[in-house]
Amino acid sequence: MNANSVADCRPSDSPSILPGMVHVVDDDEAVRDSMRWLLEANGFEVRCFESAEAFLAANALREPVGCLVLDVRMPGLSGLALQDEMLRRGSTMPVIFVTGHGDVPMAVDTMKKGAADFLQKPFSDARLCALVRECLARAADAYRIALDAKALEERMERLTARERQVLERVVAGRLNKQIADDLGISIKTVEAHRSNIMEKLLARSMAELMRIAIRARVGVAAADH
Repeated sequence: MNANSVADCRPSDSPSILPGMVHVVDDDEAVRDSMRWLLEANGFEVRCFESAEAFLAANALREPVGCLVLDVRMPGLSGLALQDEMLRRGSTMPVIFVTGHGDVPMAVDTMKKGAADFLQKPFSDARLCALVRECLARAADAYRIALDAKALEERMERLTARERQVLERVVAGRLNKQIADDLGISIKTVEAHRSNIMEKLLARSMAELMRIAIRARVGVAAADH
């Protein structure tokens, strides 16, 4: 890392930095301090850990938006073993490996397991900052998608069993009269259910309702006549 390249790491189009936490795990205190200085100088929020065990003990994997800059060779749990443990726990936090002792097979293996990149020392400060920025953007996108999915699931749970049956038939393209015949209810009741569905799912049009239903993977119920 080169102190003279710090300015080069800054975004050229905007001074704003993506939200999120950069976790640095390295057993070398000098490296941790250098990483912290570089990343904080470029506007990133940073937490440093001297070991993989300390990182896991801090529950850092629960950070909603974050990325990990990880050394490969460390006493105790290695960086490679930490990546395996993260996968076992279902973590999707992006990982950037940094090492002075890497090789091609090791790099290929980490990338196959989902690592964002594998940097060998000495590496470009600008490259590291760019990778961190990309990883935080990816993590932020994943978090937004997860929040949207959770919100959609909560809206779908508001539907009654009958409203779900009506929605399945609406998605199948059946008319109100056909739905009424399918379910043995009146057309007015079908219309009331459709109105409730639109309100509960926050759909302002039929087109939007269809998009919501597709995202929620609403299946087509087989009509029993």
